[in-house]
Amino acid sequence: MKLLASPTSPFARKVRIVLAEKKIECPIQIEQPWQADSHISDYNPLGKVPALELDDGSVLFDSRVIVEYLDSISPVSRLYPQERRVLIDTRRWEALADGLCDAAVSIVIERRRPADKQMEEWVQHQHAKITRALATMSRDLGERLWCNGEAYSIADIAVGCSLGYLALRFPELDWQADYANLAALQDKLSLRPSFIDTRPACA
Repeated sequence: MKLLASPTSPFARKVRIVLAEKKIECPIQIEQPWQADSHISDYNPLGKVPALELDDGSVLFDSRVIVEYLDSISPVSRLYPQERRVLIDTRRWEALADGLCDAAVSIVIERRRPADKQMEEWVQHQHAKITRALATMSRDLGERLWCNGEAYSIADIAVGCSLGYLALRFPELDWQADYANLAALQDKLSLRPSFIDTRPACA
């Protein structure tokens, strides 16, 4: 098994955290999709990270597919609840966090274009998604210790990765001041070895 990942991708980080939480050993091949010499398209026809090559040569892609697979192959620290209603709520949290990351990554990509070709209206459209996602996360978390109200799960990992990506790419967004409960959750998650070991070393 081999994981193809970018060190700064929040989606790849989510998979790396799950690997750590599940205590699954897996080598990582660094891939930067935007570099001309990247081989990620040889594994994922969509040209995105992460991708997980299995021992039989087949490849899984999309972080949600990969983490669900990883959760299924090891009984250690189950991250998807078994009870149906809690599972649906957990998946909803993951979708919301991943959507925030999609919007943030879209802005990063747009900002890499020449200044005269950037679409400010598009950037602001994505910023609005981030703002709404943060407000929804804060409202739904309330005073609960964990996102799904039950226990540490993939919901918390996904939210932690999305907040970590904002801290990495958008330090000017002072979301911590507006959403103290999210900041407290992020502080708690940042103490976990899996989050410490996967923290991006550079921007």
